[in-house]
This record gives sequence, structure tokens and C-alpha cells, in this order.
Amino acid sequence: MSNAPDRFEAVVLPDGVKKIEFVVDEQYPTWAQFKIEREDHTLGNLLRMQLLRDDNVNFVGYRIPHPLEHHFILRVQSKELEEGKLGPVESFVQAIEDLQSDFALLEERMKKQFEIHASMNVPYHRR
Repeated sequence: MSNAPDRFEAVVLPDGVKKIEFVVDEQYPTWAQFKIEREDHTLGNLLRMQLLRDDNVNFVGYRIPHPLEHHFILRVQSKELEEGKLGPVESFVQAIEDLQSDFALLEERMKKQFEIHASMNVPYHRR
């Protein structure tokens, strides 16, 4: 199709565009909104589920404003800010760090299983 958007626009970050932008409402410091560029439901749902595991998070949701826009907006509400409790931005950063460690563990386990499979000298068969 001649009017179809270029596929690379969905994944390549243009010059001058920030990957993540966030806004914290000074009137409501327990709320934060993050705009994450060039990502879709895959990352949006991963972040949402990881944030919901945090006991300090009251609400988290995301939306993709339009199918032809290549970003999503994530809203996080933390519990009331008290000494020793994380705010919404800190909870967001912690969720990213937790996901990174989960993926590192998954990679390690997959490599170990591949090594075990390779040591058994069993050929790989496609079905």
C-alpha cells in the first residue's frame, strides 16, 4: 500500500525524542504519568503487572492513545507518601529493575538448558 506507514517508525526512536517522559502532579504527589515512546502492549502489560506486585502501589494502568501512535501512557498511583515508602517514580524504577533481573535469570536458565541439551548430543528436530 502506498499510504501505509513505514514499519521502522514503530521501533526506531527519532532524533530529539526522549524514550521516557514523566509528569508528577504537584497537587497529587502520589500520582505519576509516564509516556514511553516506541513501545506497545508488550512492555505496557509487563510494567503494569510488575507494578501491581508492589504493595506500595494503589493503581496502575496504561493505554495506547491511537493504533498509529507508537507510544503508551502509564499512570501509577502510590500509597500516601510517608517516611520509608516509595513514591510512584521510585516504584516505576524499581519495577524496571525487577524486570531486568527476571529477564537475566530467564536468560541464565535458558543458556543452562541449551548447554544440557547440547551435551546430550541430541540433534535439534523441527516438526
